[in-house]
Amino acid sequence: MDSVTQAALGACIGGAVAGRALGRTALVTGAVLGTLPDLDVVIDYGTAIANFTQHRGFSHSLFILVPFAVGLALVLHRWKPQLSLGRWLAFTLLVLVTHPLLDTLTTYGTQLFWPIGPPLATNSIFIIDPLYTLPLLVAVMVGLVRPSAPGPQQAALALSSLYLVWALSAQTMVDRHVEQRLALEGLEDAPRMVQPMPFTTLLWRVTVLAGDERLEMVTGPLETDRPLTIERFPRNTALIRQLADLPEGQRLLWFTGGFVDVTLREGRLQATDIRLGVPGAHPFTFDLARQNADGSLTPSASQQLPRPAMREDALRAFWSRLSGEAEVLCLATFRALPGGEHCS
Repeated sequence: MDSVTQAALGACIGGAVAGRALGRTALVTGAVLGTLPDLDVVIDYGTAIANFTQHRGFSHSLFILVPFAVGLALVLHRWKPQLSLGRWLAFTLLVLVTHPLLDTLTTYGTQLFWPIGPPLATNSIFIIDPLYTLPLLVAVMVGLVRPSAPGPQQAALALSSLYLVWALSAQTMVDRHVEQRLALEGLEDAPRMVQPMPFTTLLWRVTVLAGDERLEMVTGPLETDRPLTIERFPRNTALIRQLADLPEGQRLLWFTGGFVDVTLREGRLQATDIRLGVPGAHPFTFDLARQNADGSLTPSASQQLPRPAMREDALRAFWSRLSGEAEVLCLATFRALPGGEHCS
């Protein structure tokens, strides 16, 4: 999740656990510790893909954070002994561990058990979701005014947790609806990803890998009685196999679970993480290699290409679909259409 959310979550946990004893200090300490795991972004691992895939690595690992929380609790208890060691341990464990657990619910991927196994991602909440963050922020502001009353922070934590339960339930409803449609095409077992559209849990994007094409759908948990609009995008499996022959390509495929699009532009092999963003506006595209005259590839240190600019017409189309003014959102062109029309 974004840094503001993580800081607010840490502050609320701090207030709930230690607000009576430490007052505002509990909120501030919780906010600082809540953002601590994301400081790994300052580390340069040498290439764009290394930086991309190492983020949320060791600093988000339970094998690192749990012993770190124990040691930190001992230090903080010496600083503020009026809070018992047991309370400090609960404080540091809850603040530090909830950070990667919340990140695991997003799409990016969190290496919760680094250095063992692939990154985990349930794809259940967008990286910025105001409805999750707002109760936490309100509780933090109340806590700064009334620092010794932990009730608002406890209530905000309960409310935000219920919102996560709703997000997981909405995802399940969408997945079941989509599975029925995919079964008609024999694709019920094809790799698929169901994730929320930006800033909401009322609209979801579904991506299905189906051989030499991928399917994209936009639907919601309250729309399971509507027919699905399916858009089809070409998928160059030959280039994906070539990508898999490159060391950094293997790393990218491992990190994304294979949800990549690979193209050749001006003789350069470029790979895009199609999990994040939407078609035409994916934020992470990498240049990995030069294609030779015989079709072979010469790898080079990966570089990230500039992110596409945000389009105002795309935002308007998204809002039209989210607000119910339109029933169809075409991702290829980012047009919003009334019910009954189809994406061209």
